[in-house]
Amino acid sequence: MRLNKFIAETGISSRREADGWIEAGRVSVNGVVATLGTQVNDGDTVAVDGKPIGAASSHVYIAMNKPVGITCTTERHVAGNIVDFIKHRERIFPIGRLDKDSDGLILLTNNGDIVNEILRSENNHEKEYRVTVNRAVTPSFITAMSRGVFLTELEERTKPCKLEALGEFSFKITLTQGLNRQIRRMCAAFDYKVVRLQRVRIINVRLGNLKVGAWRDLTQEELRGLLPERKVW
Repeated sequence: MRLNKFIAETGISSRREADGWIEAGRVSVNGVVATLGTQVNDGDTVAVDGKPIGAASSHVYIAMNKPVGITCTTERHVAGNIVDFIKHRERIFPIGRLDKDSDGLILLTNNGDIVNEILRSENNHEKEYRVTVNRAVTPSFITAMSRGVFLTELEERTKPCKLEALGEFSFKITLTQGLNRQIRRMCAAFDYKVVRLQRVRIINVRLGNLKVGAWRDLTQEELRGLLPERKVW
């Protein structure tokens, strides 16, 4: 593994920052000052300013574009479970959930600590969705939805949220909570039926051009953006 990649994967810097440290002579491998392009092998000791740094994290963090019909569960007896769909080499599990009838961004990991930190409701983390409905989206609908909706089935009022009309039958909504089937229930309260619901962002991680059913590893920049106060990944 290239030295700058090794340093970046420990979570203490980006690759660009690591290159700067290497060029400044601050990094050594097995006691020898390193240069750009130095390779790191298993068992090597890497130090920055004379202080050894840990091996790259063995944790897995991925972003997936979940298709409709896949269930966000680790229970292997459930047909269409997300674990069997991905077939990852590690034992991973989803961070939160995305309804079977919905598609879009879902994060998965094998690090239970980060799951609890991201899902903790008081953190008010944003999740952004694009929604298509069966009736024309009106200004009054946008205003009423954004103020919060009392959901009779859950006996709870949703938090105020951000909405923006995208087209005659579509809108963008950004939530900071995750009640069961929240957007579908909110729409139903105004006699709207959701035709398609796609999640496109979780905090700072965006779906982008990731193809349906595909997944990718999160970057170090994305990990630091998810939980800025965390130092070890």
